[in-house]
Amino acid sequence: MNILYLEDDLEIGEWVTHKLIDHNYETNWLTSGINLPADLSLYDLIILDVMLPGLDGFSIGRRLKRLDASIPIIMLSARTSIDDKLEGLEFADDYLTKPFHPEELLKRIEVQLRKYERSRNQTLKIAHLDIHQESQIIHNRETKEEVILSGKQFYIFRFFLKHLNQILTKEQLYEGVWQEPFREGDKTLMVHIRHLREKLEKDPSNPRIIETIRGIGYRVKG
Repeated sequence: MNILYLEDDLEIGEWVTHKLIDHNYETNWLTSGINLPADLSLYDLIILDVMLPGLDGFSIGRRLKRLDASIPIIMLSARTSIDDKLEGLEFADDYLTKPFHPEELLKRIEVQLRKYERSRNQTLKIAHLDIHQESQIIHNRETKEEVILSGKQFYIFRFFLKHLNQILTKEQLYEGVWQEPFREGDKTLMVHIRHLREKLEKDPSNPRIIETIRGIGYRVKG
């Protein structure tokens, strides 16, 4: 299991990292949110301190959840007020206050990873498609064939699946997949969605999987 860990306190960071490695967790320890990985699929869980230089942990956590809504986040903080806890739990899966015992952190990690593993092993059914969450393989139930997506088609559809039932703007989709600001008038996303529909939809001219929400963007309903 791979863990992304953000903590600017060097003493605490080193102590927690050693504990995680001792329990066979591959750990990438960062001291700020400046150089966050673009691809969170490399990680199974995120441990995030609240008090970080630059962007605080709450802002970083919300950004990470936008990139991957399914990945579990455990907040660590010396801030113990109920308001801070409620703010963290708006997006995070758990909130642990400092000081804490390492065995408690390890148990909370274990619980979140079990939940995450169960969700990844589920098969998602959308219209005539079976989407195997862990392997990311897509099957057409009617034709019995695998649907092969290439390049950006795969990343766009994966972004939709991470935000099922949410209406996504063109800006959200573009910035979530390309990891760069959307330029007004750029037709790149529209072209990729047209090709994606040609592979996924029974009738691409009347899409039922990737819906167009007029004046806003797109949505995939689970």
